[in-house]
Amino acid sequence: MKLYKYTDLSEQRIEELCLRQLADDTSIAESVKDIIGQVKTSGDQALKDYALAFDKVNLDQLFITKEEIAKIASTIPDDARTSIDTAYANIKKFHAAQLIKEAKVETMPGVSCWRESRAIERVGLYIPGGTAVLPSTFLMLGIPAILAGCKEIVVCSPPQKDGKTNCFLAYCAQLLGIEKIFLAGGAQAIAAMAFGTASVPKVYKIFGPGNRYVTQAKQQVLASGMTAIDMPAGPSEVLVIADETANPAFVASDLLAQAEHGTDSQAILVSTSETLINETIKQIESQLNDLPRAAIAAQAIANSYAILVESKTQAMAFSNTYAPEHLILATDNYQELIPEIINAGSVFLGNLTPESAGDYASGTNHTLPTSGFAKAYSGVSIDSFIKKITFQHISPQGLAAIGPTVEVLAAAEGLQAHKNAITIRLKSSDGY
Repeated sequence: MKLYKYTDLSEQRIEELCLRQLADDTSIAESVKDIIGQVKTSGDQALKDYALAFDKVNLDQLFITKEEIAKIASTIPDDARTSIDTAYANIKKFHAAQLIKEAKVETMPGVSCWRESRAIERVGLYIPGGTAVLPSTFLMLGIPAILAGCKEIVVCSPPQKDGKTNCFLAYCAQLLGIEKIFLAGGAQAIAAMAFGTASVPKVYKIFGPGNRYVTQAKQQVLASGMTAIDMPAGPSEVLVIADETANPAFVASDLLAQAEHGTDSQAILVSTSETLINETIKQIESQLNDLPRAAIAAQAIANSYAILVESKTQAMAFSNTYAPEHLILATDNYQELIPEIINAGSVFLGNLTPESAGDYASGTNHTLPTSGFAKAYSGVSIDSFIKKITFQHISPQGLAAIGPTVEVLAAAEGLQAHKNAITIRLKSSDGY
């Protein structure tokens, strides 16, 4: 892990450190473009070909049925079942609180305006399954989709070696009432949901995190105008702001928890204490040896860094420039920093609040903007699965009150037909 002093960094160098672009992004874009083209042209056959090429699985059927899901789900260990049940309950409780009906507003006498929510009818959920299968992501996407009232929920996840899915995803599907899981992963799954195939239905919006291929595919199908996406959600990242009150072992565990996601994950430490940084690095080296995914985590840590700052003001300035997916405030005085947070996907407060709690079971959603997109995007929520439609009604009294204003403004813009739509009503004998 590299170490920098904030006071030695120019503004340009800070911007460079905050970039997440990698050298092979251009080649990935070309590869993804080809994959999307193949899926558009060959549909199901392309998905089967890619399953054989990438997943080493020869698929006769591109989905598993409700009956197969039930059979696989029945093999889940009891402790995993209990844990998923707890996570499900917490996530559902948090997201259900977001279902808010807005009040009607009378902007002037006789003129009423309001908004109503409508669920997106068809949504696609991408559940990663490469180096790690993520039942937690299934819950994070499925629960708000169901609460929002989405009529059709298409789920894609890469096939396992047996050409099926695992018991954890199957059990989540049962909890969520999902009756079919499509066995497709990577960019090809995104393309299938965007354009549709004989087996995979086309959707209106695609959700879910993934590697750079998945992220690039989502951006390309968005650009094609065929479907919307939740956000650009690429390689995962965490930024930890820590002071002398932090526990180096805790901080190291948080950094490693992020690093084990993938070799292109970033784990950033910003601290006012050089001692804390040095002790954390020692803890990283010690804890790393015990991780099954040590090789992946080690490579991610090698590409990450620590920054020594002189004050928490500097720490927050860097964090807001970086705009982390996950921000951990490893300090006893976290309350004073909350108002200073401008850009972050999800924030974890204090020394006893690890990011992994939010990843799995506290209730907040873990599908979050990465790569600096937290400057403009929010994480997934109920709002991600709905549209807000505005309504208005004007009574005779309201038409008389607002009509002259609209006539003047329409005339000022040279739009006579707009003006006439008001004038003809005002002149009518019954006022409408």
